[in-house]
Amino acid sequence: MQPTILIVEDDRITRESLAKALSSDYIIRTAGNGVEALSILEKEIIDAVITDVKMPLKDGMKILETAKRASPDIIIIMITGYATVESAVEAMRKGAYDYITKPVNIARLHILIEKALENKRLKADNILLRKQLKETLSHGNIIGNSKKIKDIINIISQISSTKATVLILGESGTGKELIANAIHHNSPVAEGPFIKVSCAALAEGLLESELFGHEKGSFTGALYARKGRFELADGGTLFLDELGDIPFYLQAKLLRVLQEQEFERVGGTKTLKVDVRIIAATNKRLDEMVKNGEFREELYYRLRVVTINVPPLRERKEDIPLLSLHFLNHFNKKHLKEIAAVSPEAMRLLTGCEWPGNIRELMNCIESMVVMSTGKTLTCDDIPLYISSAQKKYCDSIMPLKEIEMQAILNAMSAVKGNKTEAARALGIGLKTLYRKLKL
Repeated sequence: MQPTILIVEDDRITRESLAKALSSDYIIRTAGNGVEALSILEKEIIDAVITDVKMPLKDGMKILETAKRASPDIIIIMITGYATVESAVEAMRKGAYDYITKPVNIARLHILIEKALENKRLKADNILLRKQLKETLSHGNIIGNSKKIKDIINIISQISSTKATVLILGESGTGKELIANAIHHNSPVAEGPFIKVSCAALAEGLLESELFGHEKGSFTGALYARKGRFELADGGTLFLDELGDIPFYLQAKLLRVLQEQEFERVGGTKTLKVDVRIIAATNKRLDEMVKNGEFREELYYRLRVVTINVPPLRERKEDIPLLSLHFLNHFNKKHLKEIAAVSPEAMRLLTGCEWPGNIRELMNCIESMVVMSTGKTLTCDDIPLYISSAQKKYCDSIMPLKEIEMQAILNAMSAVKGNKTEAARALGIGLKTLYRKLKL
C-alpha cells in the first residue's frame, strides 16, 4: 500500500505544485492551513507531513507538536522561505525529520521522503525482529526426531515455496505458533511482517477493530483512526491463533478477506486491499463446530487448503529427552546456571508422564527444576511436586533406563548431525562416556 502524505501550505500554487509532483508515488492529502491539517490528522492515518512553517491560524510548529504527540513515529518535514539556525534547531528538537527552504527542490524532496520512510520502515522492522527473535529464543526451534515431527517438517518444506493458507490443529501447548513461525520464515513472504493475534484474548467488540482497524469516532474511545492487523501484515503473514473462538458474525468478514483480499475498517466506507498470507491455528474441532452451526462451512473449507495436525506430547514421547535437554540449555543461560544434565531416573520419570499441558508444561517443569536445583544434575528431587505426585499415575509403559539413555544419545547426535563431541557436550557427559554407552 502506498504511503499517505499530507501537504500543508497556505500558498495554493506551491501546494498544488507539490501535490502534483508527488502524486505518482504517494497518496496525497492537502490542507491550506493548520486547522485543516490537524482535522485531517485526527481523521486519517498519515505517514508523513510536509508543512510550511509560517501560516495563518495555526503554524507549522503547532502542527509538528500536535502530530508528534498523537503519533510519535510520524514523519514531519518543515518548509520555509525564511530559514534561520534558531528555527531549524527548534524544529529538529521538537521532532521534525528535516528542514528545507523555498523554492523547493523536488528531486531533493523525493529523496528526503524516501529516506525518511525507509528509516521508519527499518525502525519498525527492527522492533518486530527483536520481538520475533525474543519469542523464537524463548520457545526454541522445532525439536524432535519422531516420525510425526519429521512429517510436519516435510510438510513445511513442501509448502515453503507457496503462499497457501494453512490451518494448524492441535491441543494447547503443542507448539502450533512455533510451526506458524517456521512456515512464515521459509515462505516467499519471509521478508515481510509476521503479525499475530489471539482471537480468544480480546472481547468480541474489540476483535473486529483489532483485525480490521477503525476510523475516528467509529465507537466510544476511538479518538484516532487506527490500522488493524490485516493492514500491518500487508506483504507478509497474519497468524490467527485460537481461530475457533472468533465470533460467528466476524467469520463472514474474514471469509471475504480470504477470498478477495479486501475489507473496510470499522466505521469506514473505503475498501482497502492487502496482500496477506493467512495461517490459522486452533485446539477446537472445527468440523464438529461446522456440524453444530457454530462455524461457517465455507470459511472452514477456505482455511484448510493445507492442514497440519500437531501431535500431543504423549504421542511423541521419544522426543522428550531431546526437548528436556534443549530447555535445560536454554534455562541455564536465562538463569545463569551451569547444570550439566538430567539424571537417568529423572529422565525416566519425565518420559513416562502424559503431559496434558504438552510441550509448554514440560518447558515450565524444566525451568522450575533448573531454578530450584542446587546441584550440577537435575534429579527426581528437583521435579515439582505437582508433577511427581499428580502425574506419576500417568507413567505407563516406562521405557527401561538403558533404552532411555540410548534414545537421548541418538537424539542428541541427530540434532548435531552426528558430531559426537557436540552430542557429548549437549548431554553433559564426557566423550569417553559417550563412546562407552554407544558400545553397550
